[in-house]
Amino acid sequence: LESDKASMEIPADVSGTISEILVATGDELKPGHVLMKIETTEKNVEAQVTVHKAQPTEPETKPEEFVLSELKTVFGTTGSSENVFASPGVRRLARELGINLQIIKGSGQKGRITKDDLNGYIKLKMAMSSGLIPAPKQEVDFSKWGDVEIQKLTRIKKITGERLQRAWQSIPHVTQFDEADITDIDAYRKELKIDGAKKGIKVTFLPFLMKAATIVLKERPAFNSSLDHTDQHLVFKNYYHLGIAVDTPNGLTVPVVRNVDKKSIFDLSEDLMDLSTRARDKKLKHNEMKGGTFTISSLGGIGGTGFSPIVNPPEVAIMGVSRSAWKQVFDKESGEFQARFVMPFSLSYDHRVIDGAAAAAFTSRL
Repeated sequence: LESDKASMEIPADVSGTISEILVATGDELKPGHVLMKIETTEKNVEAQVTVHKAQPTEPETKPEEFVLSELKTVFGTTGSSENVFASPGVRRLARELGINLQIIKGSGQKGRITKDDLNGYIKLKMAMSSGLIPAPKQEVDFSKWGDVEIQKLTRIKKITGERLQRAWQSIPHVTQFDEADITDIDAYRKELKIDGAKKGIKVTFLPFLMKAATIVLKERPAFNSSLDHTDQHLVFKNYYHLGIAVDTPNGLTVPVVRNVDKKSIFDLSEDLMDLSTRARDKKLKHNEMKGGTFTISSLGGIGGTGFSPIVNPPEVAIMGVSRSAWKQVFDKESGEFQARFVMPFSLSYDHRVIDGAAAAAFTSRL
C-alpha cells in the first residue's frame, strides 16, 4: 500500500494461496476495504485481507447558513432565468440572489434545477470568492496546436501538489534572502571528507548546515514551533527533527532526521545517505516522514541563485539553499578584496508567527 509518499508491505494474517485480488493498482482504499481472498492451507475456508489502518476521514461538514446580503455581494446580478425547469421556490430564491439559473446544470428529471442544485452552486461560488478553492479550470485542447503526450501524475506528485496548494493558500508566506560565507567551514568539510571516505561515509555540506540551523532554532524557538489546531496557541518543541527535501523519480519526499542537535557530522551524513537512498527506492516508513520541526530544501547540487520554498505545515519555516560560488568580497580590515566561497539561501516563514525583523535576525545569525 502507498500512503503519504511511502510504500508499505502489509503482511497477511494467515498463510495460504491468493485466490482472488479484488483491487487494482492505483485504487484508493478506505478502512475495511477487502484487498484479496486467500485460500488457507489449514482449513478449506477463504480469509479476506482488509485494510484496518488508514488516515481518519474528515467529518462531514454541516450545510452552511448564508446571509442574504453576503450572497448578493458575491453573485451580483447575472441575467434572466427564463426557459429553465425549476420550481417557483427555486426561482424566487434565485431572483433574490440575482442568480441566472441558465448557468446551473440541473440534476432533476429532464434537467430540472432542484434546491440542492442551487445550494451547491451557492456554496461553490462562496468558496471561490473567499479563496478557499480555486476557480475551475477550463478544458483546453492543446492538440489543436501540435502533437501532445499525456502522462498520468504519480500518486506522490498528486499528494504533494494537493498539500503544497493547501499550504500556499492557508499560510501567509514571506521569503527573505541572504548569503553566508562558508569558505572556512567548507575547507574543514574537505578535511572530514577524507576521513569519512575511509569509513564509507560521504560528507557533504548539508550536515554542517543542519547543525548551524539547529543552533539558531534553539536561540529562536518560534522558528521551531507550530500553531495548534485553533490557530490561537503556539506549541514550542524542545526537540529538533529536521525534514530534508529529497527529489526522487516519483516526486518530492521529505524524510525527517531526528535529534539533529545530539548527532555528529558523521552521524548526520550516515542518516542522510540512508534516508535519501530509501526515499528514491520508495522504502521509507510512514513515520520517517512525520514529526519534523523545520525543513531544509537544498538545490545547491543542481544550480540557481535563489528560490522561494513553500512552508511545510504544521511547521512555520523552511530554508532554501542554492549553489555556492566564489565571489570577490571587500575586507574592511585589510582594505582589499578577497575571494570567498559564498552560499546563497532563503527563508520562507509563516507571517502569523514570525515577523520580518525576527526572520532577518535568524538569517544573520545563521
